[in-house]
Amino acid sequence: MSRRPRRTLSLFAALVLGSASAAATDDPWQRAGAEALAAARTRFAGMPERARKVILFVGDGMGITTITAARILDGQDRGGSGEDHALAFERLPFLALAKTYSADQQTPDSAPTMSAMMTGTKANGATLGVSSRVASGATDARTVAAGALPSLLELAENAGLATGVVSTARLTHATPAACYARTSHRDWEADADRPQGVTVPDIASQLIDRFGAGGIGDGIEVALGGGRTKFLPRTARDPEEPALRGERRDGRDLVSEWRRKFGGAVVHDLPGFTAVDPERTTRLLGLFDPSHMEYVIDRTRDAGGEPSLAEMTTKAIAILERNPRGWFLMVEAGRIDHAHHAGNAQRALRETIALSDAVAAALARVDLRETLVIVTADHSHVFTMAGYPARGNPILGKVVAPGETTPSLASDGRPYTTLSYANGPGVRDGAAPYPRRPQGGRAFDLTATDTTHPDFHQEALVPLESETHGGEDVAIFADGPAAQFFHGVQEQSYVFHVMRAALGL
Repeated sequence: MSRRPRRTLSLFAALVLGSASAAATDDPWQRAGAEALAAARTRFAGMPERARKVILFVGDGMGITTITAARILDGQDRGGSGEDHALAFERLPFLALAKTYSADQQTPDSAPTMSAMMTGTKANGATLGVSSRVASGATDARTVAAGALPSLLELAENAGLATGVVSTARLTHATPAACYARTSHRDWEADADRPQGVTVPDIASQLIDRFGAGGIGDGIEVALGGGRTKFLPRTARDPEEPALRGERRDGRDLVSEWRRKFGGAVVHDLPGFTAVDPERTTRLLGLFDPSHMEYVIDRTRDAGGEPSLAEMTTKAIAILERNPRGWFLMVEAGRIDHAHHAGNAQRALRETIALSDAVAAALARVDLRETLVIVTADHSHVFTMAGYPARGNPILGKVVAPGETTPSLASDGRPYTTLSYANGPGVRDGAAPYPRRPQGGRAFDLTATDTTHPDFHQEALVPLESETHGGEDVAIFADGPAAQFFHGVQEQSYVFHVMRAALGL
């Protein structure tokens, strides 16, 4: 059998190996990412490798069980049994697993996990955009600056690409903030959130101060999400909820500053968003809620109305498409995570289905010959799917075994649900408030409880005020140029290396 001639080092491979810059050659995550990608490039030689555009979808807290349960719920909503259904991103052809541990955490939080995907380096818990040399909560701005790493969004901005950040969480929350901010603590979202003596700039101000006018690139083109009060001074009333005021004690109105510095459109409600014409708009800042955007189930309660994640994704793409050089867009379904922390499976699953809808909307608009689409999670949750329910049994219901008509009973004589949590606050029945203390174990008899009610919160084994993240690997789904490099089990920081090489940054 003839041997394939040995290839010389291609421009692409050189770029991959060069992604671990001289300044970062002592960083094991940079080296490992570059080496893993070079090996993948050899393995998948001949397949398209370069993209002009990249979309990174992040389901915050979207572990494998969340995907499976959301798939079934979506299928059952459509009239099927659910198990044989597929979410939009599950149809993408390339698949890998990502190890989510951070530099100092076996089970991580969202800050270092998203930072790993955006910088190629694993960091300490609660830190954003910095290496593991920066300790969580370091108070000196010089310490943070010394450990700062460029994010993929920053590299794209410096290369003249358009960029966008879309989230259903606050724009200053960990996942979106990892795209543009550098800080030693994710909680320092507004200046008022910083403890006394901290000189590290707050996250909201970095969205304005670090970009354009002598900073990085010409500024982020699209930023859509929640978190208005982090951008407004204490003297300003919220435009939708006048009883609320801004949080900034430095007196800065960052919304007005955005408008003066970058121009474009600034919106805070659904009518304003709907009125934006992407053919005439080069910039868009949308802050749709004082804090996080509403859950999908609760969106109609918002005073000004809110766009869906799919609508925000579609409009963001349309605006970014105005840049002929290409673009990078990060889209986060941030409230999957929040619902899980509350032990509320239905809201978590509805948010996951909304992410699937956003992926479907994006796939209908982009050309996969030039667009790399990635769908992944930052971490999982201690969310379980168990028992022996019959196929087609309501995923939010109690376990009913094949051939039976009544719920299966545990050894305590009580029914139990297919979905539950290893820890968390425990059962909340309909609109009833939580007990004063979290309830662990089998504290409730669910016989007369409607577990499919949106406000039902599943049982938890270990009583905690808030359910915790899980530490297992998460999935990566991909299609488009360089998608083939997502294979096997990889470090989470590997995502950065694939995106960077695909865009030629």
